Amino acid sequence: MTIFVFTALLGAAFFHASWNALVKNSADKIKSMLVLTLVHGILGIFVAFFVEFPKLEVWPWLITSAIFHVIYQGCLALAYNSGDLSRVYPIARGTAPILVLLIFYFIIETSMTHTEILGVLLLGFGVIGMAQGAFSNRENLILLPYTLGAAIGTAGYTIFDGIGSRISTDPSSYIAWLFIITVPIFFSVILICQGLKIFKIEQTTWKIGSVAGIFSFGSYWVAIWAMTQAPIPLVAALRETSILFAVLIGIIIFRDKTNTKKIIAASLILAGIIIVRL
Repeated sequence: MTIFVFTALLGAAFFHASWNALVKNSADKIKSMLVLTLVHGILGIFVAFFVEFPKLEVWPWLITSAIFHVIYQGCLALAYNSGDLSRVYPIARGTAPILVLLIFYFIIETSMTHTEILGVLLLGFGVIGMAQGAFSNRENLILLPYTLGAAIGTAGYTIFDGIGSRISTDPSSYIAWLFIITVPIFFSVILICQGLKIFKIEQTTWKIGSVAGIFSFGSYWVAIWAMTQAPIPLVAALRETSILFAVLIGIIIFRDKTNTKKIIAASLILAGIIIVRL
């Protein structure tokens, strides 16, 4: 992986953590995710005018990925209603690269070196350390199914997007149409679960969701592009540097509690990132 790709992923990770912080700070997380998804679709339509239409063989990957994106977004919104950002985010995001690595290593294939694999595993141990608060606090046990669902969604769309974008050969076209088709799927699911009241959205929620949507779109475009330049499990792992940003945002802005275990866990994640870059 080149230093340019590595640096771009770090920047994308910061914006990924930022949009999650915005959603966490909103009064209605589900409606904020709804606005975010709508912004994705609008940006996707705009980009679609300047890129080629996806090839036929790309569409199965696009549609399956869109379903996994909806699973992730829905579970994450529900999880944010039950736990603080610094605890929810590491479980939801950090478990995903381990799942991706295992699937590629045992089922698909991977060109990663042993050093890179060690880096991903170290990141995983750090994630487990971050998750300790959620497992020990009874009040937070309710968020575990949602966060694990978000992790499965993340792993699923990472794999399908990584392979699909390579088949497409055009990251911009792929992400544009991915987000276009995600909108009706997500809207349908939310409408069934929440009813017509979901369309009563306050102005503040529109603002937060819109900014979060722009951050999210840009962040994931970088990830899609990076998956065409480097091993997919490696990109999936480096995206989770966002965990460190999220913890800092949670502590500084939302006054989330921290302790020695979280600091050690963050250090393990950082060590994994450094080893991956060696």
